[in-house]
Amino acid sequence: MQTLTQLNNLHEAGAVIPIPPIGNAAPELVTYSRAVLGRTAAPWDSADIHVKQMEEQIAALRSSLICAFNQLLDLKDLNTGVHSTRLAEWALHVAGELGLDQGYLADIEVAALLHDIGKIGISDAILNKPAKLTAEEYDLMKKHPEYGWAVLRQVPGMERASLIILHHHESYDGKGYPGGLKGEEIPIGSRIVSVIDAFDAMVSSRPYRQGLPFEEAERRLLQASGTQFDAAVVERFLPLARAEMASVFAAAGTAVSTAL
Repeated sequence: MQTLTQLNNLHEAGAVIPIPPIGNAAPELVTYSRAVLGRTAAPWDSADIHVKQMEEQIAALRSSLICAFNQLLDLKDLNTGVHSTRLAEWALHVAGELGLDQGYLADIEVAALLHDIGKIGISDAILNKPAKLTAEEYDLMKKHPEYGWAVLRQVPGMERASLIILHHHESYDGKGYPGGLKGEEIPIGSRIVSVIDAFDAMVSSRPYRQGLPFEEAERRLLQASGTQFDAAVVERFLPLARAEMASVFAAAGTAVSTAL
């Protein structure tokens, strides 16, 4: 039997220490186990392992569900799926630059990936219309954040992500939709997705229009900084966009020479 000191040395060295059920363990091992893992007098049993397995299964199911939703976006519109993946990478970077809590990053990633999931409820005739939308069509298009929220809020663990999706078309000056929220009333995740979604939409080419050059998209973001967009998010996003300009424009379908 290893002494408590030997066990502690193994723990500090990062070794994996097998811990048998407390009911059959030596006193030294019981004391060590409770000290390191914060256990109380409650005995260990198979329930601990079962709970861990369940948590792993739920996490795997959640990841699979996110991937399935993202594939639905691809089926609806391939550009939308690629666009969403790009947004997720950018959103995590900006969130990190803003020093947001690590636990919130997963919600931001999910929201960026699935921010357009509500467009599944919008007809292709409206989504792909080459001309300007009518007032009635635009009102229908503005429903997609609510549709996305209505779907994702039903999934356990995605409540915060669904709220980010619900408010990603709010404006910093309160003139957005659906809630007309203003400033820091808007979830920070929504403010991040709003900026990078707008930028990516501007530079991406579509069958009915050519993507904008980088300088013009940058100018429009800066012009709307503090009104439509959170200035702090714009400030942290633009260096990333410029650093990744070539790959961004290649993925977006705009020639680099056009972008430059």
